[in-house]
Amino acid sequence: MNAEAALSALAEPRRRAILMLVRDQPQSVNEIAAHFDITQQAVSQHLQVLKEAGLVAVRPVGQRRLYAVRTEGLESVREFLSQLWPESLEQLKQAVEAEQQSGG
Repeated sequence: MNAEAALSALAEPRRRAILMLVRDQPQSVNEIAAHFDITQQAVSQHLQVLKEAGLVAVRPVGQRRLYAVRTEGLESVREFLSQLWPESLEQLKQAVEAEQQSGG
C-alpha cells in the first residue's frame, strides 16, 4: 500500500475515529454511523476512502458488510515514520551529548 494514500485518509478526524471503532471488532456501516452526527452515506464515503487506502477490509456476512482494520495497510505508514524516526533520535542524542559536554 501507498503511505501517501494512507496518510491522506488518516488526515480526516472522522476517519481516524472510524478506524478506532473497527479496530477491535468488525462493524457495519449502521453500527459505525450510530457514533457520529453525520449520515450513513457520509460514513460509507469515509469507509470507501479508508478501503481505497488499504486501511480497512470489508467482508459480507449475510446482508451486512462488516468493516475491520487492515493492519497490513498501516505498514506503509509505519515504514514511512520509521524513516523519519532514527534521524530524530540521532539529533536528540547529539543535543543531549552537547548539553552534557557544555556542563548543562
